[in-house]
Amino acid sequence: MSPDAIGTSTAVALAVVKTLVLVVGSVITFFAYRAYQRTRQRALGYLAGGFGLVTLGLVLAGMLYEILSVPLRLGLLLESLLMLAGFLVIAYSLYAP
Repeated sequence: MSPDAIGTSTAVALAVVKTLVLVVGSVITFFAYRAYQRTRQRALGYLAGGFGLVTLGLVLAGMLYEILSVPLRLGLLLESLLMLAGFLVIAYSLYAP
């Protein structure tokens, strides 16, 4: 197998996995938001927001690199910052009164 074929198959696999992460993360975010709407518990609202940020962060680097030609390292930095923010919001939601 040539190096180009390996690179192409890896890129396709990565695109498929990132798409699945976007779909599953969006579904989790949607259900958390619906739970917030039903109960109006602030912690569930934060949980939904945190999952939304993590999901956005997980797909952002590839999108920025492929669509907007942003350098990959900058995209990865933005991805990591969004994921960090999302996890902080999720952690806060677990301790929110």
